[in-house]
Amino acid sequence: MNGNIHSIETFGTVDGPGIRYCLFTQGCLLRCQFCHNADTWEIGIGKQMSVSDIIDDLKSYLPFIEASGGGITVSGGEPLLQLPFLIELFKECKKLGIHTTIDSSGGCFSHAEQFQKNLEELLNYTDLILLDLKHIDRKKHKKLTGMANDHILEFARYLSDNNVPIWVRHVLVPTVTDDEEDLRNLGAFIGTLSNVQKVEVLPYHQLGVYKWEALGMEYPLKDIQPPSEEKTAFAQQLLTEKLIKKSSC
Repeated sequence: MNGNIHSIETFGTVDGPGIRYCLFTQGCLLRCQFCHNADTWEIGIGKQMSVSDIIDDLKSYLPFIEASGGGITVSGGEPLLQLPFLIELFKECKKLGIHTTIDSSGGCFSHAEQFQKNLEELLNYTDLILLDLKHIDRKKHKKLTGMANDHILEFARYLSDNNVPIWVRHVLVPTVTDDEEDLRNLGAFIGTLSNVQKVEVLPYHQLGVYKWEALGMEYPLKDIQPPSEEKTAFAQQLLTEKLIKKSSC
């Protein structure tokens, strides 16, 4: 079983607990204006890698991964575009006792029978999902990513209904995703979910601008600066207040 792989980071520390072996898959349906991996968008390209090749490489880092309570994180792009590959990869990881994480926007979530069947099987081997919630407002989400968010919110509810642990992630972009009412509404939605272990507010940055330029694309947010620490802390408060109230009841 082969996957289309963009790149590998062997000592990741920000995509799940502990030290992570981070596998970035190729292909994504969203076109986020702040994406720092725009070179992962195109589907069907990238380096073809087999599950056995990845496992062999991962094994060489196991002492560091296990000592830190880490594991493997599959990001992208959008990993769920390659469900059969992920199933086989995570099966092999579980044979070795490796903690498994998927970083997903849920942008390809579908009610199609085969997708649902594959997703259900994959979740049997998945310990954690980093769920990227870009925007709660449907129209603003479409402007930001090129797609509406109905199916993404359905994916979040699906994970909650199936008791799959998640860390919610939200990129805080000044004037784009930091409106107080939107943040309160997103926090209210997060508060309805029963499986949230953590909420991470990720301050917007411009580290991926050079990739847009290399691809010959104009970066749409070039005049926007990163948010202040105060703005980031306020967003964190708004996104978690419903969870805190629920846990204290």
